[in-house]
Amino acid sequence: MTWWCSAQGAPWDWSWQAYPGVWVLLLLLLVGYVVARRRVKRSGLTAEDLRPRTASYLLGMLTLWIAADWPVGPLGAGYLVSVHTVQYLLFTMVIPPLLLFGLHSTTLRAMLRHRAVSRVAWIVTRPLIAFVIFNTVLVATHMPSFVDAVKVTQIGSFAVDMAWLAAGLLFWWQVLGPLPELRPLGYPGRILFLLANVFIPTVPASFLTFADYPLYVVYELAPRVSGLSAVQDQQIAGLTMKIGGGLLIFGTASVLFFRWYLREERQDEAAPAVRPVEEQVGV
Repeated sequence: MTWWCSAQGAPWDWSWQAYPGVWVLLLLLLVGYVVARRRVKRSGLTAEDLRPRTASYLLGMLTLWIAADWPVGPLGAGYLVSVHTVQYLLFTMVIPPLLLFGLHSTTLRAMLRHRAVSRVAWIVTRPLIAFVIFNTVLVATHMPSFVDAVKVTQIGSFAVDMAWLAAGLLFWWQVLGPLPELRPLGYPGRILFLLANVFIPTVPASFLTFADYPLYVVYELAPRVSGLSAVQDQQIAGLTMKIGGGLLIFGTASVLFFRWYLREERQDEAAPAVRPVEEQVGV
């Protein structure tokens, strides 16, 4: 039974395929959110208060469904490395912030109430640790030897998708800073964190864009889905990673900078005016 997308080596014919593993994951996420939402509402928040967060979480689940299920899932798993790159961006740059914003701080605190879990969360959410984990996952999951070994099995393909999602959650935890007790970065730190993560992705993106031959056997030998050659598909993947990832990071950094500016401006307006020294001493 095919429960998760993986490289099959069969010709692509656009016939719909069922991937129950994707549905089970989405069902678990939905049930967990419904339970968490009921607990949050008991704390006094109304449905109207939670509406933006609910919309964000459901949009994150919808994006997860699109990224993991047919046809994007199997295309990215074993046919087109360009779709594989789109999956990477969705799993790391789009889905995590939507899910994190959708979870109220009360829910996040409940998830971290056990001392061991809280301790691990404190360690992995440190900016340097999160930076290392995120970029290690990025580099490792784009190495040709790794991709060719894991994409041919359902468990391996599932592990890659979940590693992307987990790394993305750590990445966006630094940007959103949902829990004050875990000492989130201020606006300058968040902007610097984002910009620091621009450079390492250019390494695999450059290899994909400028290589004269296919880097991944699993995609080179896959039956062609379109008129693109394996090298052309690979070049599109490199440009997608470089341009798409850069736009998401620089766009988010711009929003943070604007919010930082507005906050500083409001603080300046709220600060009491200081009279000149001459007036204070009555001169």
